[in-house]
Amino acid sequence: MEKKEYSMGELMKRFLPYYGKYKHILILDLICAGLTSICELVLPMIMRQLTNMAANNAAALTVQYVLQLGVLYLGLRMIDGAANFYMAGMGHIMGTYMETDMRRDAYAHLQKLSNTYYNNTKVGQIMGRITNDLFDVTEFAHHCPEEFFIAALKAVFSFIILLGVSPLLTLLIFICLPIMFLVCLKINRKQKAVFREQRHQIGELNARIEDSLLGQRVVKAFTNEEKEKQKFEEDNQKFLGIKKHSYHIMAAFSTTNRLFDGMMYLIVIAAGGIFLTKGLISAGDLVAYTMYVSTMIATIRRIIEFAEQFQRGITGIERFLEIMDSEIEIFDEPDAVEMPAPKGEIVFDNVSFEYSDDHNEVLRNISLRIHAGEKLALVGPSGGGKTTLCNLIPRFYDVTDGKILIDGEDIRKYTLKSLRGNIGVVQQDVYLFSGTIRENILYGKLDATEEEVIEAAKKAEAHEFIMNLKDGYDTYVGERGVKLSGGQKQRISIARVFLKNPAILILDEATSALDNESEAAIVKSLDKLSEGRTTLTIAHRLSSIQNSDRVLELTDDGIREKNELLTGR
Repeated sequence: MEKKEYSMGELMKRFLPYYGKYKHILILDLICAGLTSICELVLPMIMRQLTNMAANNAAALTVQYVLQLGVLYLGLRMIDGAANFYMAGMGHIMGTYMETDMRRDAYAHLQKLSNTYYNNTKVGQIMGRITNDLFDVTEFAHHCPEEFFIAALKAVFSFIILLGVSPLLTLLIFICLPIMFLVCLKINRKQKAVFREQRHQIGELNARIEDSLLGQRVVKAFTNEEKEKQKFEEDNQKFLGIKKHSYHIMAAFSTTNRLFDGMMYLIVIAAGGIFLTKGLISAGDLVAYTMYVSTMIATIRRIIEFAEQFQRGITGIERFLEIMDSEIEIFDEPDAVEMPAPKGEIVFDNVSFEYSDDHNEVLRNISLRIHAGEKLALVGPSGGGKTTLCNLIPRFYDVTDGKILIDGEDIRKYTLKSLRGNIGVVQQDVYLFSGTIRENILYGKLDATEEEVIEAAKKAEAHEFIMNLKDGYDTYVGERGVKLSGGQKQRISIARVFLKNPAILILDEATSALDNESEAAIVKSLDKLSEGRTTLTIAHRLSSIQNSDRVLELTDDGIREKNELLTGR
């Protein structure tokens, strides 16, 4: 997946609109953040008042007055508790809402991306971006506005109050802050780079695990368990190295800030003590001053601790945007219309095609007419472009030059949904979803009745073997249909297409991986499926093309007829 660089301004500009639906929660969350800050800022003022009264006017410091201050502070703490409850609950829920919206948008965009994108992108990387990365965005969405608002509020109010207590001491304290922030900014940049590298390596690790586990039968068949362990360990150790580096940076970050904390406390102790001996500050003011400095340092420390979460969130947003900015190569034209029920005539008009990523030319100047209802077989060497030619019809890829017409109309005139809805594909590599046989057949027509499902299975010669299974149509097929044989999976995929009932049918080496007995049953069901439909059959076995009307050979020099392959014609 291509890496892009985003400025902080661009990241925020793209992310902020996700707050739109939940601005009422955000506003209330910030109000609560303000209330908790006020409650915290009042305590030093109370302590200042008590200390100064005890030192200067002890007679006025009555039990009743102390109790009144206590009741005031109790009320503030109750407000603080209620505000914190809302922040901790609804604040996080708002972040979860935003995470859900972003994941929905990412998944919807992934559905629009072409086969080229998936040919060049590891599934583990994609999964990491729409799961782990967006978990961090939840915390970022909640805490980022909240933490910075609280920090700004406390910094401004503390500065104003401290300035009123002792301008000179305040100036000495605040001289440290710009230096502190410059150092933190430099370390933060390193953190961002290492978190990005860490996220990428998580994706690589996920991809390695997925590849190894899905291919575990091949691993066992070739007794390559140790080799897979070795490859996994290499990626695992690389991830360990990146995490160790990230923790070293975090340690440097934390230590630097503790040193600056100590410097500010040193200034308060040394300068404040001298001012107290010179009568430039009262005891109560120094107590209040120390508490405000402690509050400010605690706020700075909280922001610093949030810095790791901030960088993780920024990295998550960045990786999310890389998905959203992946180009949609195949899309509906602005004036696209619904495709009417086609008769099924297909014309390739001087079609050329090359892959956009490597510009490898696969087809050049192909012109071909397939009559409505005709059964056409395509033969030729592997890699000759037969599958690619057929994939151009439902626009899994778009032609580079020329055009494809169905019933005299350019296929780009129609919406992708309506075009693909009229085309059925049966592939060599059958993909069944984890679930039941019924659910997999229903994929051809989601609102089909039970009777329609059974009828489709009967036409595909699948009903009998399904009923012999313990749970019949409710049989769980396993990951990618692993619990079924190749022939059984293929018949379910054919039943799925029967249920879809398309006008145009593409059979992509649908029997090449089967034994003779299974092939005979599948060919029988495919013959039923192709009746009355325009059918393109890609095949290597002669048995698969005997019922075709024409046979065409696709070579580097173009297309030529090979009807002599049809025995008895």
